[in-house]
Amino acid sequence: MGCLRLILNDQLSSSITSLSDMLPDDVVVACEVMEEFTLVPHHPKKIAFLLASMRHFVADLADLGHTVYHVKLTDAGNSGRLTSEVKRAVTLLGLTHVVVTQPSEYRLESMIAAWPTVLGITLEVREDQRFFCSSALFNRWVLGKKQPRMEYFYREMRKKHRILLEDDGSPSGGQWNYDKENRKPPMKGLTSPRRLSHKKSSILIEVLQLVSEHFSENFGTLEPFHYAVTRQQALLELDDFIERILPDFGDYQDAMVHGEAYLNHSLLSTYLNAGLLLAREICQKAELRYRVGMAPLNAVEGFIRQILGWREYVRGIYWHHMPNYGELNDLGANTPLPAFYWGKPTTMACVAEVVAQTRQHAYSHHIQRLMVTGNFALLAGLDVKQVQAWYLAVYSDAFEWVEMPNTLGMALFGDGGIVGSKPYAASGRYIHKMSNFCNKCVYAPSELLGERACPFNALYWDFFARHREKLEFNPRLTFVYSTWNKFSVLKQEAIRAKAASILNQLVEDCL
Repeated sequence: MGCLRLILNDQLSSSITSLSDMLPDDVVVACEVMEEFTLVPHHPKKIAFLLASMRHFVADLADLGHTVYHVKLTDAGNSGRLTSEVKRAVTLLGLTHVVVTQPSEYRLESMIAAWPTVLGITLEVREDQRFFCSSALFNRWVLGKKQPRMEYFYREMRKKHRILLEDDGSPSGGQWNYDKENRKPPMKGLTSPRRLSHKKSSILIEVLQLVSEHFSENFGTLEPFHYAVTRQQALLELDDFIERILPDFGDYQDAMVHGEAYLNHSLLSTYLNAGLLLAREICQKAELRYRVGMAPLNAVEGFIRQILGWREYVRGIYWHHMPNYGELNDLGANTPLPAFYWGKPTTMACVAEVVAQTRQHAYSHHIQRLMVTGNFALLAGLDVKQVQAWYLAVYSDAFEWVEMPNTLGMALFGDGGIVGSKPYAASGRYIHKMSNFCNKCVYAPSELLGERACPFNALYWDFFARHREKLEFNPRLTFVYSTWNKFSVLKQEAIRAKAASILNQLVEDCL
């Protein structure tokens, strides 16, 4: 008797372990269920991407001769719940042995682990081998380390997988990290290079209509829709970035520009996290570009670090610390999420710009996520669960395993320093330096008090004053508290009063 081979919506890789030894009697099962698209109000583009990509993937499997059982979102009888749909498939197909690759999310893993009892089946959960580092290997690396920081993990991954390494084991160029070369403010006239657009298949056209009908109330615009939705299209995106855009990725990696959502960022994370692209092939192509002299080392190393380093690291953190990780709130942040995160007007030009880009593209590059919307959430003490839910909903590349450590740990410092060595807090001066957003803002990034003072400034100092007991002895914050101590008592009180006024207004806006 054959097996039921379950494919989840972020496992769209023909090399996925659940399909590795298919036999003629096996059936591939793919279920589009409403519960997975409504846990948070996902961006319409994200929903359309996932549905269209899943439908193309299972169609490709069928073309290869595999038997496919595919439940579509609006099929009659679709219960909208994964467990119920798998139960229905087990009954209809008469297959009681279920094979699945480890889910990327703890909630799903727990749900699936209960199936032998709930569904009366035998279950085989296989490791997801699309990552460079298994959870078991990460757990061994963490063992005994007081501060298991990403930089040292990244170096271990470079050594283990021989990426950007010379024959003697030294890092290419003599340094492990070229981040200091990738922090240039935007030069005048910096724009995004033209990106690919793909012909819409009949599958995508049908999905766009479905999403328009069922998810029109969700935050975000559905069209124009330019995402790749097949492996072949995603490979075109990869090659286009590697050959045409990667050389300029490094220098202005942290820059932010009005009206330019992409700049020289790759836009590949959505395809990578859903399985249309694989981490190893991306890193290999980027390294080869450096080896043949077609891309500078600072650009290639910075790009590879995002995948081999940061992406693998946050996955390890997620699985090492779950399920308790999701309940952390070390700074006690509980201010309700302001409506301007969902597109309501705000006088802060930087926040308005990033939210507008997010609404249009289901995308915003990592510095905008961290140092604008994330930074404001940190300084204002916004509720950590509401902030996480927002990031999970609005970005097409957001799955909980990658979103949670980035948001809770990196942006909000809500995990008490598991991910970051200090809070990534910044005043309006940083945003002014790294962007041109402030040029069209009613606030002055250099002013701390008064009507035109940038809200980020008072909130910045108030944040460190509020959390002095927790943060004062952090060696990376010595200068911050030294400066605060030099302010007169009257100035400190004025700053905190200004911040309180801003925070009170936020709460009133949410009522």
